[in-house]
Amino acid sequence: MKPLYIVMVSVHGLIRGRDLELGRDADTGGQTLYAVELARALAELPAVARVDLMTRRVVDPLIDAGYAEAIEALGSKARIVRIDAGPEGYIRKEELWDHLDSFADNALAFLRAEGLNPDIVHSHYADAG
Repeated sequence: MKPLYIVMVSVHGLIRGRDLELGRDADTGGQTLYAVELARALAELPAVARVDLMTRRVVDPLIDAGYAEAIEALGSKARIVRIDAGPEGYIRKEELWDHLDSFADNALAFLRAEGLNPDIVHSHYADAG
């Protein structure tokens, strides 16, 4: 069996690989920690080639510039991939609905540009189930 390429999607909150700002607001809590730690843990499995945790890229002078980085390594086989969607600034999850199509289109464009085809896509959002 070939090693798996897993894409995780978590569009809300502020997601980064270090010094998570848990509790900064209602959208940056336990789920952000869970998604980052799950990506790292999955990447440790021998059956996994790579894990990309896709989230929304945020360019906002009111938050750390790290959230604007397009790619952030979480380890040798895991990374955060930040996708442009909607306004540059930080917005609450309730305001993301109108930008999900843009996120999906830009995520697909990223995958195509990288020549990647996920074996598994696992989403974490209010309507993910």
